[in-house]
Amino acid sequence: MSAIDTAVARPRASAQGERWLELARRAKTLSWISLFAMAIEGGVAITAGVIAASPALIGFGIDSAIEGFASLVIVWRFSGARLLSNAAEERAQKLVAAQFFLLAPYVAFESIKALIGGDQPDVSYLGMGLAAASAITMPVLGIAKQRIGREIGSTATQGEGTQNMLCAYLAVALLIGLAGNALFGAWWLDPGVGLMIAAVAVKEGFETWRGEGCCAVPEFAGADPSPHDDCCD
Repeated sequence: MSAIDTAVARPRASAQGERWLELARRAKTLSWISLFAMAIEGGVAITAGVIAASPALIGFGIDSAIEGFASLVIVWRFSGARLLSNAAEERAQKLVAAQFFLLAPYVAFESIKALIGGDQPDVSYLGMGLAAASAITMPVLGIAKQRIGREIGSTATQGEGTQNMLCAYLAVALLIGLAGNALFGAWWLDPGVGLMIAAVAVKEGFETWRGEGCCAVPEFAGADPSPHDDCCD
C-alpha cells in the first residue's frame, strides 16, 4: 500500500471506529432504559398478580427480572476496558443466551401449570394496562437493539433485543389472556400462547449461543482495540 493509500485508509478506519463507539454507547443507554423499564414492569406485574391471584401476571413479573439481567450484561459488556474487548463480547453473548434457557422452561412450566390447574383469576385492569404498555414499548427497544447489534457485529446486543421482542409477545399473550378471561372466561388463551413463546425462546437461545460475536470491534487507525484477545486468531 502506498503512502497516499495509507493516509486515506487511516481516516476512514478512524471514522468507522467513531461510528462503532457511538453505536456501542447507544446500545448501553438502551440497556439502561430497558433495565429501568423492567424494574417497573416487574414490580407492577407482581403486585397486580398478587391482588388478582393471577399466576400469569406473577410469572410476567418474574420474567421481567430474568430479562433485566440480560440488560445488565450488555451494560457490563460496554463498560470500561471491556468496550473494545472481543473476549467480553463472547462472554456477554453466552450470558445473554443463557437467559433464553432460563426464560423458556419457566414460561413453559407456568403455562402447563395454568392449563392443568384451570384456576380462573380475578379480572385485573391494572394488569391489562401494564400488558398493553409493554406490548407497545418493548418492540421499540427490541428493534433498535437488533439494528445496532447487527451494525456493530454484537450478537449479545441482538440477543437482548430479541428478548425485548419476546417480552412484547408475552405481553400480548398476557393481554389476550386477561381480556379473554374478563370478557369471555377464556382463561386458557394466555397459557396456550405462552407455550408457543417458550418454544421460540429455546430456538433464539441456541442461535444466540452459536452466533458469531467475535471480531465485532473494527480496526482503529493506529491502535489495536483488543491487544490481549486471541479469540480471532
